[in-house]
Amino acid sequence: MAKEFNDANINEVIQSGKPVVVDFWAEWCGPCKAVSPIVDELAQEFEGKVEIGKYDVDEGGDFMAEYGIRNIPTILFFKNGELQDRNVGSIAKDALKAKIEALL
Repeated sequence: MAKEFNDANINEVIQSGKPVVVDFWAEWCGPCKAVSPIVDELAQEFEGKVEIGKYDVDEGGDFMAEYGIRNIPTILFFKNGELQDRNVGSIAKDALKAKIEALL
């Protein structure tokens, strides 16, 4: 299961040194609901190697604004505390897995 990220914990997670994947989503977003189980599966698969979590845009604020999140689902990929990649819109499991593996 993916972790829950929010403004209170996200910067600490990103600065931890591990690769981080942040899925921006909302309960009312249809495409987000399609991507959500994929994110959960990959969170289990990469547990201990990559921090994978979800950031609820309805609860969000500063972090969302800092990275200009205007569309969901959006997934950000961080390595060594730096943004490496972003995906806007739905994504297939194989494509998302490849992007995560590129962080390792």
